Amino acid sequence: MAGRENEKTVTNETEVSTTELAMVLGVTARRVQQMAQDGTTPPAKRGCFLLCDSVQRYISFLSSREREASSQDKEKQDAEVSIKKAKATIAVLEAKELQGKMHRNEDVAAMTEDLIYTIRGMLVALPGRLAVDTSATETPAEAAEIIRKEIFKVMEELSRYRYDPQKYEERVRERRSWDAINERDDDDD
Repeated sequence: MAGRENEKTVTNETEVSTTELAMVLGVTARRVQQMAQDGTTPPAKRGCFLLCDSVQRYISFLSSREREASSQDKEKQDAEVSIKKAKATIAVLEAKELQGKMHRNEDVAAMTEDLIYTIRGMLVALPGRLAVDTSATETPAEAAEIIRKEIFKVMEELSRYRYDPQKYEERVRERRSWDAINERDDDDD
């Protein structure tokens, strides 16, 4: 029992030196000084620290750092999952596009524009085709019948217009080759 006579009882008021606190916390004395400067473990007086308070503050400091790191890890994981989902969605859409099950709006717009120009060309050609025939008629009813027949011919031609997956596929491949060329040009810069 001779060893117990030299033992100190630890209380809330027990003060320790910088070196002693460093040994208890398992850090260097310099690290204890840094924590004193940043307010993590404020000294009770110059070179002395309240042992219980300092240990509790250090544990709290480590816990908050761990929560912060955990929060950052979760945010990073969420971001990675979001990126992977976006890439998967893009891959599915590209596959559907290549299979002809889906079309980009610019391709549909271009094909619609082609159809509109075809219709426009047919309608613009009507007056020239009808001028001579209608001028040779004797009655307005005959002229109307000639015009009606020509309009029906135009409508008949338009009714034969069909969706052509080959044309869309050509546009997709053409656009993809342009995209590949543009990507290579961007990489060269």
